[in-house]
Amino acid sequence: MKILYTGANGLLGQKISAATPEYSNHAFLATARGLNRTKNLGTAAYASMDITDRLQIKSVLSKFRPDVIIHGAAMTHVDECELHKELAYQLNVIGTQNMVDAAREIDAHVVHISTDFIFDGQDGPYDENGVPNPVSYYGETKLQAEHIVQEVNSWSILRTVLVIGIAEDLSRSNIVLWAKKALENAQPIRVVDDQFRTPTLAEDLAQGALLAATQRAHGIFNISGPDFMSIYELVEAVAKHFNLSMDTVTRVDSSTLNQPAMRTPRTGFDISKAVEKMGYRPHSFNEALEIIAQQAGL
Repeated sequence: MKILYTGANGLLGQKISAATPEYSNHAFLATARGLNRTKNLGTAAYASMDITDRLQIKSVLSKFRPDVIIHGAAMTHVDECELHKELAYQLNVIGTQNMVDAAREIDAHVVHISTDFIFDGQDGPYDENGVPNPVSYYGETKLQAEHIVQEVNSWSILRTVLVIGIAEDLSRSNIVLWAKKALENAQPIRVVDDQFRTPTLAEDLAQGALLAATQRAHGIFNISGPDFMSIYELVEAVAKHFNLSMDTVTRVDSSTLNQPAMRTPRTGFDISKAVEKMGYRPHSFNEALEIIAQQAGL
């Protein structure tokens, strides 16, 4: 089977690349806009491909002719999407439409990476039958993308939550490392205790994407970690794992943060469908902390 994935320079893309040697019966093509910035492509080849450029997409896909496309490329910074709506729309909606149109021409299965932000967070944790009601522009664009993906004959939608992990050359900080550094430096930080999630190790999301791709699993699947916690409890777990003091942490609620985009209070996922149907096996949050610590040389 030939598998192409978008967003290869991002956190998920890098983890898919690293996992490709475990799937030796399959050929992989990693794609992203511009040059490859990943040292470990695994067994994947690389091609530059901008998801907003239909001609470039057609050129790359006509040469590789993938059986499956894992579409992970997106604008995922929630506040940036709120502040730059046209760019968010181009990347998250038009980019997805371009990939779906190209996939339809070659009858490729599409594995689309979605988010808990399609929900309003009033009724979490959610199973796959939860009713979407986004409260941010990011969530709106990702829900539109889900509808587009369902236009092809064969598709998987993988919804995920608060992805954590270590990757090369990424500008955005990892919440685990951010918390650890702040606690080590006794830096005063304000942490919300009214937002609940099921944090997802990036390696686990890559596992889910590759399971869906190689099985051509049809439908919506929740892919996250198994542990439901508040952001404050997440920071508390980091402190406990690294034996650090919480003395400089102030518990606050979301209304005090003045963020451009509204945050969902209570999402997180029931992952039993992915576990039963695809054989998905995520790490616990404590196991995820240990993996991140090892990768960061801590």
